[in-house]
Amino acid sequence: MIYIPQKIKSIVGGQKPGTDSVGMSRARVLLYEKMVLKVEEESEETVHEAQALGWLQGRLPVPKVICHESHEKMSYLLMSRLPGTMACDKLLMGDPERLTAILARGLEMLWQVQTQDCPFDSGLDRKLEMARYQVEHDLVDVDDAEPDTFGEGRFRDPRELLAWLEQNRPEEDPVFSHGDYCLPNIFVEDGRISGFIDLGKAGIADRYQDIALCYRSLEHNYRGKYRGGKDVGGFCPDRLFAHLGIEPDREKIRYYILLDELF
Repeated sequence: MIYIPQKIKSIVGGQKPGTDSVGMSRARVLLYEKMVLKVEEESEETVHEAQALGWLQGRLPVPKVICHESHEKMSYLLMSRLPGTMACDKLLMGDPERLTAILARGLEMLWQVQTQDCPFDSGLDRKLEMARYQVEHDLVDVDDAEPDTFGEGRFRDPRELLAWLEQNRPEEDPVFSHGDYCLPNIFVEDGRISGFIDLGKAGIADRYQDIALCYRSLEHNYRGKYRGGKDVGGFCPDRLFAHLGIEPDREKIRYYILLDELF
């Protein structure tokens, strides 16, 4: 049975939670009727998420922090529950063109956030510093990487990938970035974005930080990578760029996907 701090127990009362196992997060997520409890190892990212949620109130549709507790190096973040369903919901994915348009709108919502007083730096200086920590402390899971990232004719190991990233960093176009803009982190209701979750990496960063991970998430979800899904023939994630009205920067897409391999 999972431990829950007394203060949070007093808030949720006798409610029996369900669980959420969607997504790639290592967190344990308990779902109450109107609240969500996220339990994971305490880290810089868990502190960042609680702070980012507070700053984003009134700026974006994000959960409200109800209580944030720590106990024996574990973080307990109790938040309000967002309306709608995850963007990877079966019904939403049944209409790829519509879903891609919704996700493009979500990116535009993020980019409309004014960053003049944003206290969160998620740019390349910071991300590469964090990536170096990951590499030097052997925290990179190479088994979870894309098939063409490591191996013969590719990067030998995370250290070589990090060196390449440091030597080939692109010019940045800073906007407010979600940091992990993947389908399970976007909520949709009535055809519109109803909220964003998992904001532990949010902050000012290049717009391709989110474009690249959205592109990859679309590709993975429609190629049947998750939950025993099936390949949806004929779908091309490049439709994202049509809805954004931009020409894709393939080099930046590759760069930010490779950068994410170290986290």
